[in-house]
This record gives sequence, structure tokens and C-alpha cells, in this order.
Amino acid sequence: MPRHDYTKDDIRQIVKDENVRFIRLMFTDLFGIIKNVEIPISQLDKLLDNKMMFDGSSIEGFVRIEESDMYLYPDLSTWMIFPWGSERGKIARVICEVYKTDGTPFEGDPRNNLIRVLKDMRAAGFTDFNIGPEPEFFLFKMDEDGKPTMTLNDTGSYFDMAPMDLGENCRREIVLTLEEMGFSVEAAHHEVAPGQHEIDFKYADALTAADNIQTFKLVVKTIARKFGLYATFMPKPLAGINGSGMHINMSLFHDQGNAFFDQDGEMQLSSDAYYFLGGLLKHARSFTAVCNPTVNSYKRLVPGYEAPVYVAWSGSNRSPLVRVPNSRGLSTRLELRSVDPAANPYLAIVTILEAGLDGLKNQIEPEDSVDRNIYRMDAEERSESHISNLPDTLHNALKDLSTDPVMQKAMGPSLYRSFIEAKNMEYDAYRTQVSKWERDQYLELY
Repeated sequence: MPRHDYTKDDIRQIVKDENVRFIRLMFTDLFGIIKNVEIPISQLDKLLDNKMMFDGSSIEGFVRIEESDMYLYPDLSTWMIFPWGSERGKIARVICEVYKTDGTPFEGDPRNNLIRVLKDMRAAGFTDFNIGPEPEFFLFKMDEDGKPTMTLNDTGSYFDMAPMDLGENCRREIVLTLEEMGFSVEAAHHEVAPGQHEIDFKYADALTAADNIQTFKLVVKTIARKFGLYATFMPKPLAGINGSGMHINMSLFHDQGNAFFDQDGEMQLSSDAYYFLGGLLKHARSFTAVCNPTVNSYKRLVPGYEAPVYVAWSGSNRSPLVRVPNSRGLSTRLELRSVDPAANPYLAIVTILEAGLDGLKNQIEPEDSVDRNIYRMDAEERSESHISNLPDTLHNALKDLSTDPVMQKAMGPSLYRSFIEAKNMEYDAYRTQVSKWERDQYLELY
């Protein structure tokens, strides 16, 4: 979605011309969940003057009761009118930054944090960090109470067409809605697993891309409900089939163009590309907790279901963590394949960027590329090739994150503390549960 340089007067005129009656003030909590405060149009001037207050203590990972008053400052470039609404008038949204009562940005706002690190990137001599996401999701049927069932909407597989792909009409409606909202959709297709879909949209600068991911999730869920379906971005809703990923394609730009491209470099990649890649690989185990932030995420990161399990890179095969797609010139990029769509996009992108910047700063050389199927290599072969495993549980990923000061700096102390505390509680709650698998396995045996 393109950004627009709207002024306050532009917004007032649009509201009048388009009969906008309500505005949703959107922001994102620690876990990547979209929050919104809906206001009537009578409150527009208050919003435009940065005087819209809310209770921050009610938002996960934000603040304590005694410091709860916070302000929502609208980023007018994100103003957008939803293509759905009511007969009483249209509904618009604007993405907001969270500010404290002293007029400074709130450090616990993931979007503010990304803005902070992007300033560090520019200070290092780069102009843009471009992100092209590939989010996947499942469509489940809903019961008569509007609750999701575990019944998939189809039995299709990769690139299947109707009538096998019963979600095709829903997916087409999602694409049309996204395009109506200004997205440039590049591909939409059925994925490998039954009921699984992928929609890819054009790359954008890091902040816009993170905003777009959040808007995309909202659109997918809204349109799916119109078709009596429930869309979920849960990484692995069903055992025995592929989980949902969100591959992140990334490229770094400076004034001369794509910093990853060098016509004369090995594989036509620049030294900057290799150093950035070196940083990604060095910090991969640490940023996994952020890019794969749920207990369920680690049910996807297992061999046999196309998700990466090993810290390695390649220019040709799809089993390693990082792949270098064939395109060169302005399209030269790295593709990180571990990220899943449960990740908070502002936090995921910020840790990926900081890892790469650390690689550039310290000129971290990556190990040699691995151009054979890692899944078929034994432990000794992987060790000889300096290939390590990604963490296999959220608990282990959090341990890696807790030992990495570079990733902690990327998140900032406020977000880091809240994230570690919340995710340790999540894992503790999970490990005290007794599953059906355990009862089936052990109840009669012992």
C-alpha cells in the first residue's frame, strides 16, 4: 500500500467528500495483535491535534496502572477508507504511534521501536530496508455459532484450482479488496496443505511493510467471515500437514541503489550482502524467539514439512534458513524462510535488520553456502559444514535471546523485558498441560 503525504486539511476534506462517519485508530501490542479505538467523526480535530488519550494499562506489554495515560498520534500517511462499511457512512482507519504524557514516544510501542532502529540504519549510511513478505494462512469452516471448527474449507494442494479449491472465491475477493485499498498483489494461490493459502504483495520500505502486514491480516479475516470461513495465521493448526510461514524477502538500499548487488561480486552479491547475511546467520537462533513467538511455532519448525530447521544459506536449494533468489540488479535480495505469520511484524523486522547491521558493522563473514539437501545430511556432515540447528522449543529460543545483547538492543529494554516475561509465562502455562497424545501414549502403558 502506498503512503500518502496527507495534511490535516486533506484529511478534513476527504472526510467531508467521502462521508466518513467513524475512524479506527489502529496500533499494535507486544504480541502483534492489532488494537483499535473507534471514534466518531466529531472527534476528528482532537485526533489531528494529537490529543486522543487512551488507557495503556489495558494493553498487553504496555504499562502499569499508575502510568496508564497515553496518547495516540496519527500517522496521516496511513489514512485509508475501508471498502466495507455501513449505510450510515464510511469507516476510515489511521495507524497511530503511542506517546507518553510528556510528549515523547513510548518505548514499549513496537512501531516506535522500528522507527528508532531505522534512524540507526540511516546513520550507518543506508536509505531504505525493503521488505517483501509472503504470508500464508488457513481457512476453516465455522459452526452455527460463528466459531472456527477444525474442518478445512477444501482438500486442495499447491496451485490447485476450483472445484478442488473451494476457498478460491474467498481468496479472489481478498485480492480484489486489497487492490481496492491500494495493495499491489503479485501472486495468490493455494499452498501445499489443504485449506492453506498464500497471497504475496509488493515489497515496501520496512515501516510500510509492517503496516501492510497488519492491514493484510485484518482484510483476510474480515473477508473470510463474509464467506462463512475463519482465517487463521496460527503457524501449525493441524498435525501432519505443512504449517504456515511468512518468508521475508529483504534488501538494503543506499544512495547508489541496491547495496546487496555487485555486478562483479561472487554470485553478483556485494560484500555488504555477505556481511548482512553473516549477521543474519550469527543471530538466527536469538531472533527466532521473536520471529517464531508462540509455543505452536515450533511444531512448524520440524523436518519434513518444508520449513527450515538448520542455520545455513544457499543460492540454489530451499532447505536452508536463508535463500538467495535468482533475481539480480535492483531485485537482489535475501529470503529468510523461518519467520511465521504469528510474529509481530514490527519486532520481527527490527531484529532481522539489527542482525544484518551488526554483520555489516563487524564484517561478519558467513559460512560457505550449502547447496545440497540438508535434511539428507547426517549430524556429522552438518557439523563438518558448521550447520547448527534452530531452537526446537520456545523455551530454548528464549534462552538464546537472553544471551544476545545485539537482539536485546534491537528490541530496546522495555519491549525486551515485557517480551521475555510474557513468553516465559506462556511456556510455563504450556508445559504444565497434559495433552491427549500423552494420555494415549502412557495412561495404559504405565
